[in-house]
Amino acid sequence: MGWLVQYVQSYLDPRVTVSPGAAGNVFWAVVYVLLVFAGVSLGVICMNWLERKILAHMQVRLGPMRVGPHGLLQPIADAVKLLIKEDIIPAEADAVVFWVAPFIVVLAAFTVFVVVPFGPAHAITDMNIGILFMLGVSSLSVLGIVTAGWASNSHYPLIGALRSSAQMVSYEVAMGLAVVSAILMTSLNGFGLYGVGGPDTPGIGTLSMIGIVRAQEAQHVWFLFKFFPLGLIAFAIFAIAMVAETNRAPFDLPEAESELTAGFHTEYSGFRWSLFFLAEYSAMIAVSSIAVTLWVGGWLRPFPNALGGATWDLVFSFVPGLAFLFLAGMTFYNVRRMPKHPFFKIQTMGLAGFGAVLGLIGLILFIPPVRDRVGDIFWFVAKVAAFMYLYIWYRGTFPRYRFDQLMKVGWKVLLPIGLGVLILTAGAGIVGLEMAQHVTH
Repeated sequence: MGWLVQYVQSYLDPRVTVSPGAAGNVFWAVVYVLLVFAGVSLGVICMNWLERKILAHMQVRLGPMRVGPHGLLQPIADAVKLLIKEDIIPAEADAVVFWVAPFIVVLAAFTVFVVVPFGPAHAITDMNIGILFMLGVSSLSVLGIVTAGWASNSHYPLIGALRSSAQMVSYEVAMGLAVVSAILMTSLNGFGLYGVGGPDTPGIGTLSMIGIVRAQEAQHVWFLFKFFPLGLIAFAIFAIAMVAETNRAPFDLPEAESELTAGFHTEYSGFRWSLFFLAEYSAMIAVSSIAVTLWVGGWLRPFPNALGGATWDLVFSFVPGLAFLFLAGMTFYNVRRMPKHPFFKIQTMGLAGFGAVLGLIGLILFIPPVRDRVGDIFWFVAKVAAFMYLYIWYRGTFPRYRFDQLMKVGWKVLLPIGLGVLILTAGAGIVGLEMAQHVTH
């Protein structure tokens, strides 16, 4: 029994600074898997509520208000409804494939998080081909969508599935070119926006997700600004492609209600439909995490080099706790604004309780061991949350594309620009190295 306790405690040694998968600790790897699964599921619930409320405020309405204070329990009520709803399989459907398809989509969405680094040691594992693993696994979700549309034995789901497969293949190419540009930047050592290093500092490059963030830290620049504006253009290509990859507005043609009823999941109901819903939002979080890792510094706090040192590290370490205290203050402000009618008494108490929980979390985040441990995760999650807000903003702003327009953007706009950015990035690196060699000689 003692060896088991020692095995579990070995990963808690402060000298261990790698992910549990890289350290070979199966127990903590499983713990991380469960934590990521729970965290992403909680993120989907929060995203569901926030999307309703933010879209409502954009359209000058209130959104869900009945189930819990400010509708906070609405996602849970929806989940319970879907779980107890009758599960129907069409008479002429392929029952086995119809049953398996949603699980393929969910597994593909969640498996991407195996290589997503929430911090230098906060990842399930660190693969030296992490970015290739991410691209390969994320592409598998289209298999579940195609099988779902085919197994339903219905015209609308089949058309939606074919649209989705064509859309994903089209935008996967441009996305891959943008990713290659970011990988190329990891090998161009040197400080600042246009630094590429010299002959004595040859760049090797890396496909590791953690290694890509380390490269941005070593080069003192987020790849979003590297070789400006090339890094920014590559990031924009990836940002557009990831919206199309996740079938979100304005690229939600596979689920276009006005044309295809509900697309590839028209014939699904209850629990199986909820799996598609869970997979879509999980995929949104996954691709946002990848964008943050490749271009926005991953877990790095703002200005880690310009505002470096122990003092600035201490100042920024207070930000997570202050953020939760700010949310708690906003909650209590809304408690004061709640109607004083007796019918709203329970909702007012519930909202006050929610604010108290947020405040308690904020106070806990000021405790030094906790504060030092969660800072990386906080900055990573904050950056991902910004991308998730953009998803909602796009949905409330842009009209849906026609399918021919969608294909035109993918093949005639993003693909040539992505190829051009990749060539220019390589050219900038070669020119920079030649200049460095010339200065040295």
